[in-house]
Amino acid sequence: METLSIGVADGVRLNVRFWPVTTGAVAAPCLLVHGLASNARLWDGVAARTSAAGHPTYAVDLRAHGGSDVPDDGYDTATAAADLAALYAALGITGAIVAGQSWGGNVVVRLAARHPELVAALVLVDGGWIDLRRQFKSWRACESRLRPPDIDGRPAAELRGWLTRSHPTWESWAIEATVANLRAEHDGTVRRRLSIPRHMSIVRSMWDDPPERDFPALGMPVWLMPALPAKAGDDHPSAAAARAIADATLVPVRGGDHDLHAQHPELVADVIVQAGQKAAA
Repeated sequence: METLSIGVADGVRLNVRFWPVTTGAVAAPCLLVHGLASNARLWDGVAARTSAAGHPTYAVDLRAHGGSDVPDDGYDTATAAADLAALYAALGITGAIVAGQSWGGNVVVRLAARHPELVAALVLVDGGWIDLRRQFKSWRACESRLRPPDIDGRPAAELRGWLTRSHPTWESWAIEATVANLRAEHDGTVRRRLSIPRHMSIVRSMWDDPPERDFPALGMPVWLMPALPAKAGDDHPSAAAARAIADATLVPVRGGDHDLHAQHPELVADVIVQAGQKAAA
């Protein structure tokens, strides 16, 4: 794995984790996009598998996430998608298999709708259909519910222990990648990389700009991977999204965690490789 720093706007560089293909034939590149207040390291288990299958794989930290720059503005879905288009241009890639998790799914839907030549296939991992107006009666209710807690100054060891207890089946790399959503301080505490005001700016953009408006523009194959409760019915919003997309394949994961890419990296990687095979056919 290599680490790249790519300029996408004036004064904005994004941190990118890159897995080149070292043996065998080279297939279409993959671009992996994390969710809100997450980071590119959560894709490590997936990326190791997609690169081994022949796909040069890039996992990006969006603005103020992971190791990327923290500009004053640009915390919305449309700007994140524009940053990805600029990243494509800087890397010189087209026709990629693009996967996005949670809010990252919404971002890559916008990317694919506005720049279809860049995207050969989409994989949406428990996101890409998130419409907050369907979940909350008002912005005030949405804002109150989704405002993250103020955890700055909490011990990193406490967070690590909670994650380990909450996700007993996760491998250690996934726990450490989740801890990296926060910045470790010298005194052993953690601090948010993405401030609460910037976090809520992104949430507001999700409220104002639902992805379903972009579904008619998606002409490429799209895989939707919702993480569902074990006894969930068939009325999940991902099913409605699949009906609105011309070439959609629904792959529900019963009993799945929202961070499916950390919980089941082999399953997510298999779907991405399958998407690449269909796009190349």
